[in-house]
Amino acid sequence: MNKAFSPLILYRWLIFLLILSFVFLGCTLLQVREEVKTLQKSTVLVGIVSSPLPHHDMPVVVAAYSKKDINRVIVHYTTLHEPGPYELLVSKGTHNIIAFGDKNKNLIYDIGEPAGQILSAEQVSTPAGGVDGNLDIVITEQNSNKIDFPIGSKMPPKGYKGFHSTCPGAIAKMEDYLYSDEYGKKGFWASLEFFSEIGGNVYFLEAYDPSKIPILFVHGAAGSPQNWRTFFESIDRNKYQPWFFYYPSGAPIDSMSYLLFWKLQNLQTKYKFKELYFTAHSMGGLVVRSFIVNYGQLFPSITNFISISTPWGGEELAEIGVKYSPGVIPAWRDMQPESEFIDSIFRKKIPPAVDYYLFFGHKGNRNILRPNNDNAVTLASQLDQRSQRDAKMIYGFNEDHVSILSSKQAISQYNAILADIYQKSRASDAIPGNRLVVDFSFDFPQELPRPVPALYLRPVDKKGAETWIYLSHEDTGREYGPFPSGKYEVSIIAPAFMPEPASIPISIEEGTIPRVQFSMKPVGYIRGYVAKNEQPYMQAGKDRQPDSDMEIQSITLRGNGIFRTLTPLPEEERSYSELFPEYYLSETDFTSQGTFFFFGLPAGEYELTINANGYELYSETCNVRPGQYQNTIIIELVKEIVFDL
Repeated sequence: MNKAFSPLILYRWLIFLLILSFVFLGCTLLQVREEVKTLQKSTVLVGIVSSPLPHHDMPVVVAAYSKKDINRVIVHYTTLHEPGPYELLVSKGTHNIIAFGDKNKNLIYDIGEPAGQILSAEQVSTPAGGVDGNLDIVITEQNSNKIDFPIGSKMPPKGYKGFHSTCPGAIAKMEDYLYSDEYGKKGFWASLEFFSEIGGNVYFLEAYDPSKIPILFVHGAAGSPQNWRTFFESIDRNKYQPWFFYYPSGAPIDSMSYLLFWKLQNLQTKYKFKELYFTAHSMGGLVVRSFIVNYGQLFPSITNFISISTPWGGEELAEIGVKYSPGVIPAWRDMQPESEFIDSIFRKKIPPAVDYYLFFGHKGNRNILRPNNDNAVTLASQLDQRSQRDAKMIYGFNEDHVSILSSKQAISQYNAILADIYQKSRASDAIPGNRLVVDFSFDFPQELPRPVPALYLRPVDKKGAETWIYLSHEDTGREYGPFPSGKYEVSIIAPAFMPEPASIPISIEEGTIPRVQFSMKPVGYIRGYVAKNEQPYMQAGKDRQPDSDMEIQSITLRGNGIFRTLTPLPEEERSYSELFPEYYLSETDFTSQGTFFFFGLPAGEYELTINANGYELYSETCNVRPGQYQNTIIIELVKEIVFDL
């Protein structure tokens, strides 16, 4: 073999070319490095703003702020076109969260505007990294008199000047610069700045239509919604409604998978769509697969996934970038061929109910520096065997990485697949029965936040899959399904509430529609998560993972006549998500994989103590109020200092 073409020389050439590109991107990569440092010191706060007021289309501002004497310093704020879910990015520390109806869209808290505050003006303490959830707020005229935020307070300016909604389902105008290729590149090279300005969201092109099937389009690295214009214009808009997920593509991929979950959870709760298709380009396919294998069981509506030119086997240049770049884009770590992220998305198969199709392009080039590719992704990565095993069909096109999105042949094949699935779907809808009607009510004041309940079906024979469907508070009396025939235990699960009865046995068959009824009673509980003080590469928006090296000895709760001690459950094949319904419905305290729950607690103060080998003893005072669910207590344990004598 000629030495000039040896793998070692090839690798050195790749490094040289990458370093050369780093020279020209020097300032940008230094900015990336600073952004990563900030992300490692930050966390994402999520919650839902609701209001009993009749005008549901009221614009809303949600802001996190810190107190400095009499001043209020806005850390981050977001705007919504109507009450709904929000996300805020804050640094490690203690913050307050305010929401108000911004009727005139002037970004000023004016007198007379309805408002509310998290936990009645209590502060939220957040560690670095991850997501802090269930921070729900109710805005009313009455609550505006109780909040700790001065009238006349103005939100600071952002790079994007318009009133931009981060509430899922916002209507987007495709010609807006916000959705352009140029702005999409900003989401890759400056993901923190992108998220701070416009967040990440699922957008519609038109108002939701329940008679049409939504198709969610997900762009790739440095992409934007405008990449999909040819697809939007080619599908049958009498049958389908295009949605798109627009996100900072330089962020950790699994954090964007979680963001997609959060957006779709709220959209499913609101619109009850029966079907949802995914179409993803390039790295977007990795986002979607991560979403499906981690959260797909919560979305029985997902029936179709088509990936286009996705680097299923990772990207060698991303690995070189991680090793040699002065600033590492977070998505590069996930894109490395042997990364933990790439391995994780193939540990589970795509569910059988989801038809998966793989599209790839082969019109690229081949030279001594890169094997066969589509001008961006190698064929070996696009056709990774692990992804092929899940594919119902695989289609190749003589197109490069960009041209495949406007290829007549690719779009023709795409529409043929849609037509076939549509016919099968309509035939399934014609089958009577196999449905269920659910009645439920909350025994709780309307002016206080209520959690999002979930309908839970467990097959009695344990052969089928468990089903979860998120509900809104107006969903009582609705019909759900279809479900596979069989016997089930049905319940409703909601934080800080217990269903009465705990569960109801039913039989689902063709031609029958059973009805179940639950009353949700407020209860007191504490839930938390134990983590190390420092986690490598932990960033805002990423799910916190259990620390397999941490050995928790005991978790103790004292107060109000309660004295309980938990020890970790023995290791077993079932995951925490599989264990949770069983323990929740039986109101049994437990701890597993770093998470712990205490149920059935009277109102009052409790002392929580955690003892773990090699870590300092942890103690915290917790307040419990039945029915008032709080964010998960995230506890960072500190290593013991051992002195050598």
